[in-house]
Amino acid sequence: MEYVHYPVMTQEILEYLVPPQDRPAKMVDCTCGEGGHTFLFLSKYPNLEVVGLDRDREIQQKAIKRMEPFADRFTAKNIWFDDFFSDYQEQDLDLVLFDLGISSFHFEESERGFSFRKDEELDMRLDKDAPISAQDVVNGYQEKRLADVIYQFGEERYSRRIARAIVEERKLHRITGSEELASIIYKSVPPNYRYGRIHPATRSFQAIRIEVNRELDRIEPALKGAVNALKSGGRLAVISFHSLEDRPVKWLFKGMAEGSEAVIRILTKKPLVPSENEVRENPASRSAKLRIIEKL
Repeated sequence: MEYVHYPVMTQEILEYLVPPQDRPAKMVDCTCGEGGHTFLFLSKYPNLEVVGLDRDREIQQKAIKRMEPFADRFTAKNIWFDDFFSDYQEQDLDLVLFDLGISSFHFEESERGFSFRKDEELDMRLDKDAPISAQDVVNGYQEKRLADVIYQFGEERYSRRIARAIVEERKLHRITGSEELASIIYKSVPPNYRYGRIHPATRSFQAIRIEVNRELDRIEPALKGAVNALKSGGRLAVISFHSLEDRPVKWLFKGMAEGSEAVIRILTKKPLVPSENEVRENPASRSAKLRIIEKL
């Protein structure tokens, strides 16, 4: 069955991110993916130009094809969002959107081992040219470093047991498959932990993916650069999916909004969350949080 990717919290985003109507406007979709959010903006606002960023060439081709009706107003750039803003010198953006979640494409179609529900080669790189893959982490990191990654980026309570089991298994042979890694993790945790709300490999897979792609390292410099690139009155929205993503966003916005040096105004005192109806229709949206700021 072919997967369907649903962009999350579209109603709330379209409510808060409204470009000026009396002149040409410019937006950067920092995590364009298949272009779900971008398509909605280009469809609704004929005066809007969107630059769509994504480091994954494969998924970017899907966005380019989808945006063919708006080819004159859509530009795709194959770059990480932190790298894009590190070189961006203008202050000409009206809207910026970050959706920090991983696309359904990566779990369902990429065949890079993001999901433990399929037997795929362990890779987990969003950028196929990245220097390390999931196999390098699993087979090459020392036990303590591997345990620290799983604990810090997965908030996994059994990180040390899991790391120990991985190291023991790789003494016998190189671990190359996602299903094999999931099985090692499953067997390493206590029996009562195997039948919880989520699969016992969920947090470890998240942690390894974050490590491979340096996901958390990119957030703060990208947000600072994006705020700087906004025009006065421009707005920026961030969708996060777990506390490790949301926490730096929350504290960075708080710091930038306080005191005489404030450069932004926080429009969402508490993060917005999906409606019950959206969660019912798209369960993957259930953990989403949306924070929005406006540049002073």
